[in-house]
Amino acid sequence: MCDTPADAGSPADAGSPADAGSPADAGSRVDAGSRGGGVYVGNAGHDAALDRGWLLGHFKDADDPRHSEDVEIKWGVHPPGDERAEWVTGESRTALLVLVSGRFRVELPGRSVLLKEQGDYVVWGKGVDHSWYAEEESVVLTVRWPSVPGYRVPEETERAAAPSAGPVRTMGA
Repeated sequence: MCDTPADAGSPADAGSPADAGSPADAGSRVDAGSRGGGVYVGNAGHDAALDRGWLLGHFKDADDPRHSEDVEIKWGVHPPGDERAEWVTGESRTALLVLVSGRFRVELPGRSVLLKEQGDYVVWGKGVDHSWYAEEESVVLTVRWPSVPGYRVPEETERAAAPSAGPVRTMGA
């Protein structure tokens, strides 16, 4: 049997997407397993919009199957001109960023990496500062490990760097 957002969970949850109700219903099916484990079936596009792109990591509730201190996963949907408001410095994680669609630039010390074909990716390790810029509407999948607090950009800083606020380029080191 294959679980999809339309047919996962209890028999009452089964059916077509129309039967599932709103897209929020697709991501709300959590089946508790024995020993407190569980299964979560959702939609990355929908669920990511609820938590600044993050699908899995230390920041999810401890009883949520998406809680992990080992890894974090982000489904990033970026409009053209979107950029990280601040460089990440003092990085203590390893990261993999994969381009799903669009053109996306990752800025690293002394190097700029342009991801332009679906599946292009870049990996950087501990101690490598970084930032990013969406050259066009882009979707990227980011996997980082371990999942640790302390890297979130304050929302007011993030809003100031939004494309609607005008061109703010912080691509220098």
